[in-house]
Amino acid sequence: MHRTRSAQIGTFVKTGAPQLIEVLGTTALDFVVIDAEHAPFDRGMLDLMVMGGHAARIPVFIRIPEMNPAVILSCLDIGAAGLLVPHVDSAEQAREVVAMARYRGGRRGYSGGPRCARYASLSMAQALHQGDQAQIICQIESAQAVAQAQAIAEVPDVAGLFVGRADLALAMGLDDARAPAVLQATQAVLQAATRADKLAGMHVGGTPEREQFMHQGANWFVVASDQTLLRQAVQAIAGVGPKDRSAAA
Repeated sequence: MHRTRSAQIGTFVKTGAPQLIEVLGTTALDFVVIDAEHAPFDRGMLDLMVMGGHAARIPVFIRIPEMNPAVILSCLDIGAAGLLVPHVDSAEQAREVVAMARYRGGRRGYSGGPRCARYASLSMAQALHQGDQAQIICQIESAQAVAQAQAIAEVPDVAGLFVGRADLALAMGLDDARAPAVLQATQAVLQAATRADKLAGMHVGGTPEREQFMHQGANWFVVASDQTLLRQAVQAIAGVGPKDRSAAA
C-alpha cells in the first residue's frame, strides 16, 4: 500500500502495542519511528514492535534514548530498519555512532541468532551485509550541531540529518519551535543534508507544515504521533476541530 512520492512519510509511535504497527502497516506510510527516547519502551516491547513491523512489511526505525553501544546493538539485532540518534553535536560523535552500528569497519558485535540475521538462516557474510544496511540518522538539536551539520552529513554511512526543533529552540534559549532563529537554523540543516545527498528529516505537526518544509528541501518527515493522530480523530468525530499546534521533535 506504500505509494511513491517525492518525500518519505512516517509517524512517531509512543504507545507500546504491536497491533498499532500492524494497523499503520495497512496505510500509505513509508515507515514508523518507535520513540524509545521519550516513551516507556523496554527491550521486550521494542522487540514486539519491530516484529509487528516485519509482519506488516513496514520499516521500523527506533529513536534511541542514548548513544550507547549496548542500546544500538540491541535495537539493530531485533531488526530495526534504522536508528534516529538524538543529540549528535559533531562529526566525531557521528563517526562513533556509525562505528557502534556497523560490523565491517565498525565495532558492532556479531551473532547469527537474532532477527536481523533471520535466526541463523543467513550465512555470516549475508548477515553482515544485511546488518550494515541499517540507516543511521543524526538528530541536530543544538547550535553546535547546526554549525557542524555539513560535517556530520558528510560522515560516511550517516544516512541523513533530522532537525529536532524543540530541543534546538531550548538550546537557543527560546520556547517556540517556530521562532525565526529556529526556522533559520532548520533551513541551514536541511541545506547541509541536501548538499551531502543525504536524507533531510524533521518532525512536523501535519500536512501544511510538511508542504512548507518540503519546499525547503526536507524529504523525510515524521508527522505527528500515534497519540496526536488518535486525539485528532476523536476530536473530529466528537465535532471539535483539532487545534493548530507547532511541531517539534
